[in-house]
Parts: sequence; structure tokens; C-alpha cells
Amino acid sequence: MRVIISAGGTGGHIYPALAIINKIKEKEPDSEFLYIGTHNRMEKDIVPAKGIPFKSIEMYGFSKKIFRNIKTVKCLFKAFKQCKKMIREFNPDIVIGVGGYVTVPVIVSAKKLGYKTFLHEQNSLPGKSNKFLSKYCDLVGVSFESSLDKFPLGKAIVTGNPCSEDALKAPVLLKSTLGLSATKKLVLIVMGSLGAGRVSKYLESELQKFEGKEYEVLFVTGKSSYDEVMRHSYPKNVKIIPFYEGLTSVMKKTDVMVSRAGASTLSELIALEVPSILIPSPYVANNHQYLNALDLVNQNAALMIEEKDLEEGSLIKKVDELINNEEKMEEIKVNLRKMQVHDSATVIYNNLKRIVNDEKNK
Repeated sequence: MRVIISAGGTGGHIYPALAIINKIKEKEPDSEFLYIGTHNRMEKDIVPAKGIPFKSIEMYGFSKKIFRNIKTVKCLFKAFKQCKKMIREFNPDIVIGVGGYVTVPVIVSAKKLGYKTFLHEQNSLPGKSNKFLSKYCDLVGVSFESSLDKFPLGKAIVTGNPCSEDALKAPVLLKSTLGLSATKKLVLIVMGSLGAGRVSKYLESELQKFEGKEYEVLFVTGKSSYDEVMRHSYPKNVKIIPFYEGLTSVMKKTDVMVSRAGASTLSELIALEVPSILIPSPYVANNHQYLNALDLVNQNAALMIEEKDLEEGSLIKKVDELINNEEKMEEIKVNLRKMQVHDSATVIYNNLKRIVNDEKNK
């Protein structure tokens, strides 16, 4: 299969795109790919490092500033010309968009040139780009059932998030490699980089309150916050690290996770049945992390504390209420199980093949 795929801006778009690529490679090792991303965001480094052919276009999202939007429109028209040239030269079987404004010129150009197109939406509330692009695609895969009615009738199907399948394949962590007890319960705290400074500041004092607890706490600060956090001392049952490659391996040994509510993280929590306390980032577009978290909370599959409600003792109280209540923990796991699409990447691959074969059989 020859595939052009586009996703940009954040890991929440990029990693699902990579999971789709990995599944296609697994099923069809001779497949060829072209990844189209932005010239100045994460994908420009992550994708080439994976050995995937990468081409960039200059693209920006629209803002409230008129002068900036003039530049955005100019870039958009230029991007349409570039994308049409790239698509004609590569001649793909299908073009896939996995989120971010960079996908707009890619998907629109592909459809106007007569190529088959597929979109994937990770969030509970679809992004503006995907809502706009839904009329230019043959099919939309959504991660949450609640997203189906956000797209034209019959245009969307529930595929889950392809990152969930990768999470299931991750090796199980040997806790001793991180200096953790093999027998004590583990609370894993991970905050994303956006707006994490405020939460890290809060945790500097909150972590002191875990002293004497029967469980252990592992706080993954992120590289930018680590030095600041480590200016303080912490109880023996609290371990601080800046980063861990392959965090899903740690999640497989986690009893309770405290995290933001990005779509990929939630897909991993669902796949691995990890009870969680979600602190959605209020700094993202359309407040979509709050809506993602609410989707789980409404199904009794997670707990939530909004960042504005964080106060002294509130987090540890929530952790204690959950980790010491085996009945509640099991109830959440059962409800997470009901939300699972274990073979998400495979479901997406099968639908891609169906779309491609429908075209070939015409």
C-alpha cells in the first residue's frame, strides 16, 4: 500500500499516526509512506528519526489577531500548491489525516485530485480541522462513541485510538529497575508540558503529604520541570524522575494514575484498565481535555479534579479514597473494559483496505 499520512503539532496527533503506520507495515511490509507535517513542530524531528520519509509545509492555525491570519491564509494557498504536487508525485492509494491544522491542505488537495481519504479523531469533541474536513473524506474513525453524532450521519465509525494497541504490546516493567517495591501499590503521576508548571508547583508541597503511606508514588516531572522540583526533599516512598521512555510499561504496574486527559493517554488508560484521577489541562483548544475526561467520568471509568479546584490536601485525599477502596477500583476497571477497542489499529487498517479496494474494484 502507498500511503500519505499527515498529523501535526502535538504528540496526541503524531503518535496515533505512527501507530497506524506501524500497523500497515506489520500487515504489508512492502508499503511505502510519505508523512506531511509542519516545518516547525514536533513531527519534524520525531518522524524522520523513525526512518519515515518526511516533507514539511509552512502552516499556522487561525488566531484572533487579524495580521497573523493574513499570513496564515497566504501559507494555506501556498500549501495547497505544494500538497497537490507532493500527492501527484507520490500517487498514493490513500491519504490519511490524523489531526492538526496541517492536515487541511493535505486532505482537501487529495480529495480534489480524486484520491481516497480517511480521517482519525482522537478527542471526544472533534477538532475544527476534522469537522471541516469530514466533507472531504470517505470515512472518519473516532475514538469515543460519543463523537459519532459530531460528524455527518453514516460518515463515522468507532475505531478507538490506535495508541491503545501499541500500549498492549509494551513490555511489562520490572519495578526494581526504578527502585520501586515489587509488593507495594504504585501511584504514577504524569503531567504534560503545557501548563504543567502550576501543577508541578502544587505537587512540590502535596508530595510531602504522602509520607508514611503504604503505597509508593512515582512522579514523572518532564525534563523542563525536573530541576525545579528536585530543589526540595521528599519522603522515602516518593520517587522523582524527569522522563521514562516507554511509559506504558510503567502503567502496566500502576494501581492509580494521576495525569492530564490527552486523548492518547486516555486510550492507554482504557486499554490497560488503569484507574485514574484526571486533571485536564485548561490550556488546550476548545477545552477538549476536560471533555475527554468527562466522557470517562460519566461512565464511572475515572475520577477528575479540575486544575482550578486543586487545593492543599485535595489530591492526596482523592488518591487515598481510590487506592484504598478495592471495590471502587474494580468497578472502574470493569467500566474501562466496556470502553475498550483492543485492536484499534487493526480496525483502522481493515477499513483503509476496504476503502482502497472499493476504489480498485470500480
